[in-house]
Amino acid sequence: MPSLNKLWKRQHGHDYAPIDGAEENEYLAATRIESADNAAQLIPRRRPWRSYFICGSVWGLVILATILFMSLLLSIARSLWGLEDDPDKIFPNWGKPGTGTEGLAWYPTDFLRDVVPIRCHSHNDYWRKVPLFSALHAGCIGVEADVWLFDDKPELYVGHDTAALTPNRTFESLYVNPLVDLLNRTNPQAQFYNDTRRGVFDYDPEQTVILLVDLKTDGAKTWPHVLNQLEPLRSRDWLTYFKDGVVYQRQVTVVGTGNTPFDLVVENSTYRDAFFDAPLGDMWEDPSTPDLLSTKEISTYNEQNSLYASTSLAEAVGFVLGGFNDGQLRTIRGQIKGAHRRGLKARYWDTPSWPIGLRNKVWHTLMEEGADILNVDDLKSASKFEW
Repeated sequence: MPSLNKLWKRQHGHDYAPIDGAEENEYLAATRIESADNAAQLIPRRRPWRSYFICGSVWGLVILATILFMSLLLSIARSLWGLEDDPDKIFPNWGKPGTGTEGLAWYPTDFLRDVVPIRCHSHNDYWRKVPLFSALHAGCIGVEADVWLFDDKPELYVGHDTAALTPNRTFESLYVNPLVDLLNRTNPQAQFYNDTRRGVFDYDPEQTVILLVDLKTDGAKTWPHVLNQLEPLRSRDWLTYFKDGVVYQRQVTVVGTGNTPFDLVVENSTYRDAFFDAPLGDMWEDPSTPDLLSTKEISTYNEQNSLYASTSLAEAVGFVLGGFNDGQLRTIRGQIKGAHRRGLKARYWDTPSWPIGLRNKVWHTLMEEGADILNVDDLKSASKFEW
């Protein structure tokens, strides 16, 4: 039989288990709380993915706000400085039924009042929404018309190829008649003005418009028709002409290119009111040689029978990669020197149109080297780019 001392120790020792149920539950609850506290210490209180999500959302909103702000600034800039001006936006109803333009009979009267002429030539001008007017509104002083003659009929059709020709798009309807109409409006017979010497640009009334006529069919047959259809301009003394050794500039200067026969252009040695587009590739002179010491004989092409001296840039210098190399620049300088010594305006066609950065660099370099007019397809860029 155990002693009282042993029973006492068993009751108060570590292995004592109370028989009261409430005390047992209290002990178990305390144990659970302690276990939960220990587990809580092992689990991070902040979950990383939640932080990343919040941080990413904030930065996303910041970037979006920045983009919207930059777009707003760009829109304001475009509004203030005309970065998105469309040369054709003043002709929204051109060609629509009921506007009077179906027969190419409607022309604006004041769309050139604030246009500054720039030395650009509208290449393939007939591709514009409104041939002639789109180029003039952009400030170009030169336009180009490809003309076709069929079966010796009097009409000269305008287009890049035969698939693009239509009966109502003719040399007269797209160029001759509009020029006559426009010059009639800029030279009104009014109380305070009764002269006929103003050109199409109010900003520079003395500036001539160069009409480059590219003959696509037989030159000997087509050229006489071109001269005949210029009569409305000729009769009003609006064509630049050569007479007795002197060139008299007028509002429109006509230049023949393509299949234009040079011998027909100079057939009349005392008078002509159309000029030739001379071959720039044949005019190279050593750019390092002073003009007075140049050995190249000046002959055949001069300012009395020609206006332009033109060539393909690709044929002249080959492929342009990132800009002109020294050899290409030497070729360009020599050709421009030869043209200027003859009194002609140097013009390069077939210039790169893409990439835009290369195109702009070529434009800038050509004009910097002395080219007289820029052959362009993108009127908008030509009128905005400082070259």
